[in-house]
Amino acid sequence: MRLFKSHSCSHPKWVLCADLIASSAGKGPWMSRMLRVWVMDFSESEKNLPTAKYGKSNTSMLEDEDLAQELHLHLQGVGKYVAAKHVAQFVNSPEVRSRLRLKKGITERTARRWMNRMRFRWRKEPKGMYSDGHERSDVVDYRQNIFLPQWEELAKHTRHYDNDGSLDERLFVIGPDGKATVIWRHDESTFYANDRRKVRWVHEDEEATPKAKGEGCSAMYAQFVSPDYGWLHGKDRDAGTPRKTAAVVFKAGKNHDGYFQNEDIIKQVTVAMDILDEDFPNENHVFAYDNAKTHTARAPDALTAKKMPVKENSKFGYFQEKDLDGNYTGEKKRMRNGKFPDGTPQSLYSNDGKFKGMRKIIQERREKGADLPDPGKLKAQCTGFKCAPGATRCCCRRILFNEPDFVNQESRLEEHCKKRGYQVIFFPKYHCELNFIEQCWGYAKRIYREFPESTKEADLEANMVRAIESVPLELMKKFARRADRFMDAYRKGLSGRQAAWAAKKYRGHRVVPDTILKEFDEAHATDIGR
Repeated sequence: MRLFKSHSCSHPKWVLCADLIASSAGKGPWMSRMLRVWVMDFSESEKNLPTAKYGKSNTSMLEDEDLAQELHLHLQGVGKYVAAKHVAQFVNSPEVRSRLRLKKGITERTARRWMNRMRFRWRKEPKGMYSDGHERSDVVDYRQNIFLPQWEELAKHTRHYDNDGSLDERLFVIGPDGKATVIWRHDESTFYANDRRKVRWVHEDEEATPKAKGEGCSAMYAQFVSPDYGWLHGKDRDAGTPRKTAAVVFKAGKNHDGYFQNEDIIKQVTVAMDILDEDFPNENHVFAYDNAKTHTARAPDALTAKKMPVKENSKFGYFQEKDLDGNYTGEKKRMRNGKFPDGTPQSLYSNDGKFKGMRKIIQERREKGADLPDPGKLKAQCTGFKCAPGATRCCCRRILFNEPDFVNQESRLEEHCKKRGYQVIFFPKYHCELNFIEQCWGYAKRIYREFPESTKEADLEANMVRAIESVPLELMKKFARRADRFMDAYRKGLSGRQAAWAAKKYRGHRVVPDTILKEFDEAHATDIGR
């Protein structure tokens, strides 16, 4: 009607205008003629509207784009647990039936067919990255200001691969020492004996069979992976000599191997460094771990203000030393020295062996030129150590937490690896999408579920190892490219949701374009309008 009433579409040109409108809708002369009839009728009376002939032809009501859009919006309002009954309730409502001039509504069976046409599928909900804590301020700060710059510097001298798995020579720059850098991603995954496929085609005559209760026995597998070599194994030896591996099979539980602790992490990385020293000495190797407490735990004598007393104390500050098996050696150690502003060491103990306490430690630093408040006027810590956001000088404990020597205190894992010339980095918390080993676990578990059920622990372990070793190196390279896309998206300022969209849109690419934020806004403009 707006086009017909416009100045550019006067009465002599109605046929031409109708032809253009019909053509733009993919229709022909008949539609052009009907358009002119409908417009003339409507001009005489607004009650003369064309009636939909639903039910009198093979055309579905879903062909009406306005109705389909309204139905989509209605289902979005229902939430993620939509069902056929919600479609039927919407269409059968008096308002919709009156508008569509329907004598009767639709059944739930018809609604199920509609949902299929609207591209809904009855299946398990797809799993994405973790959202709880993903965009928390401290996590984002670590990701943007520590992890990503650190990774970008390392990536300058790592190998990058095209989508077909071939080395991209344009992006590879050898390191200043003439060596390439290999980043080994680490993680653990648990496999269960009764973990089997739950969704399949089932014949209607098939009867239910008894199944094992619970998940069954389990085994944990810890390993390193890189897109250059795959899983971290030593090179093949002579026939009959098994090759070395950094993999650890661990049966967790009180009545089995206990629990995977920091000592187990140290033992595993020691084996990994032995293999790399022997078989891959001409490259620089970096270990990348999840930001879990098991990995970031500090040495017993490491600097920490977590439990420091505020006053002098003779009982605090002596720690039992453990060996690599987690057994106490009987040797007691003091907390190591701190550092004054000028870099000289600061002993945390008085001449008589007593721990000085936080107030005295801070006061000594003030006397050495540190710009710190008078500790005598501060409390030991804020209630529950929940200081106000951004506060750095509110209590003694918070002051020491923010002192450079305390902040830069490395984990036991970092210190252990540094002694042998290896670097350790940690992924941001809640960012499993950056560690492509997670996708390797997913592929391996899909293969594992196709094996016969593991009735014995030995079968479980054998099937688990077979499934893990079946992950192709070519696929690992593609998984690594996907992780690279996420990192590049975060560098360009995208949030977790935006990065997930960008990684999917530019699959097959290692980086995303600089215009990605603008593209995201344009693609989601209708969502923002709602």
